[in-house]
Amino acid sequence: MPTSRLVTTDDWPAAELHAAVLAGELVPVGACWASVAEPQDSALRAASYGWSVADARFVAAGRSAAWIWGACSRPPLPHASCVPASERFRRRGAWSAVREVTLGAEDVVVRAGSRVLSPVATALDLLRDRRGFGAAEADALRGLVVTAQVDPSHLVTLLVRSERLPMGRQAQRRFRETGLAAVGP
Repeated sequence: MPTSRLVTTDDWPAAELHAAVLAGELVPVGACWASVAEPQDSALRAASYGWSVADARFVAAGRSAAWIWGACSRPPLPHASCVPASERFRRRGAWSAVREVTLGAEDVVVRAGSRVLSPVATALDLLRDRRGFGAAEADALRGLVVTAQVDPSHLVTLLVRSERLPMGRQAQRRFRETGLAAVGP
């Protein structure tokens, strides 16, 4: 087995990987696999994300970042990614789900060599997403509060402070609809 905690189709043929899952030796981790003995932590999921997107400029965002933080049981496909606006990214291909966004230094965390939105930035990203906010996003937000210990009262403060940004008031309404606004100290 490779020294990495993950096994990919770069290491073994897909048929052997699926056979190892059926034999109870491996479990899927996004588009990769890991030993059943490996802890399913944020570093393992971030490494899977990094292998999947294969571009170090990408930052895991939305439900992809929520999955990395343990707030979702499965990653979205395709992965949701963003790049800092300062890096000037040009989209190539029709299937890339990458957005250019303004990010502060505190918004990005490096896990297993992959850049990921911090839990708080992930929560705000989910709330401000122009593509919509459905049950999966609301569940991911609740999961961030539980697994990544995002403080709902801190989110309220950040949402009020940024209500004039694009999707600011929409984000406040979405947050109230999740029922998390009543949670807190």
